[in-house]
Amino acid sequence: MATATGTVNVSAVENGNWKAGVIGGIVGAFAMGFLVILMNQPTIAVAIPSLYGLAPPAGVGAGLFVHVSHGAVLGVVFAAICGAVDPDSTGKTVGLGAGWGVVTWLVLAGLVMPLWLSAVGSPANPPFPNFAMPSLLWHLVYGVVLGAVYPAVAGKL
Repeated sequence: MATATGTVNVSAVENGNWKAGVIGGIVGAFAMGFLVILMNQPTIAVAIPSLYGLAPPAGVGAGLFVHVSHGAVLGVVFAAICGAVDPDSTGKTVGLGAGWGVVTWLVLAGLVMPLWLSAVGSPANPPFPNFAMPSLLWHLVYGVVLGAVYPAVAGKL
């Protein structure tokens, strides 16, 4: 009887283009950030900078800086996922990005952010869990843009 063991292909993960992940993450976070500003500015101006004690007072610039920084880091994680999964088309990478956007919404925006904001005493503390539908849209935009930008720049870096 044969048995199979699950292993991670380390060379595939290392083959993810982290620079493309950073660029895609930044572009995706800016796209998402501008949508958030249009739909619910206090999220960018108060909630996000509150994570690091940068608000109050409200500051769109501080919030956007923090948000884009998070997007860049999460873009590197996405690059590692792409290296492991090795999507073979832009469409599959965009789909993977959409899935990554949903994961970031569920885990980070829905669970981690409300707990973190509560712990730091933010005035913009949402309920726990916080599975707000506008936030799902925003994170999908992040993921789709990341998934489209990543393969477009990965071959050029």
